[in-house]
Amino acid sequence: MTLSMSAAAIPPVVQTLAALRTLIDKAEAFAAERKIAEAVILDARLAPDMFPFVRQVQLTTDFAKGIAARLSGREVPSYEDSERSFADLRQRIDKTVSFVASVPMAEIDGAAGRDVTVRMRGQPVTVKGEPYLVHFALPNLYFHAAAAYAILRHNGVVIGKADFLGTMPGFPG
Repeated sequence: MTLSMSAAAIPPVVQTLAALRTLIDKAEAFAAERKIAEAVILDARLAPDMFPFVRQVQLTTDFAKGIAARLSGREVPSYEDSERSFADLRQRIDKTVSFVASVPMAEIDGAAGRDVTVRMRGQPVTVKGEPYLVHFALPNLYFHAAAAYAILRHNGVVIGKADFLGTMPGFPG
């Protein structure tokens, strides 16, 4: 059986965003319980030269919407990157999931050989849809989601691997 481009792209994106939303819920509860200002968590980072938590979430959603848009031949929606609360981040994730869900799967299924252009180090780079998805977009989506997870874990939020993976269709539990 052949895996379609939409099956390779959309379910992992939606799963990652749903898990990230749950991580944000847990971070918010953690901060409230310990009377930690939201900004402390939102601005937390693992290293001085890394993006903070809020930016990691923004980038995860950027890659998610980019996958659906670029593979379907649509324009990537632009978001302001103005989130300053856990509620703002949840709204951004919800808006991204809505956009991703609005793209017809049939438009993505024909994308393996479609030209996709992204900016890398300030320069436009054009590749075909399949290598874009497999070697660039999904790895970046996972990288930024994992960085967000690691920042929360490093700051004491009680989360584990199952929280990062979220609900996995086809698996028990």
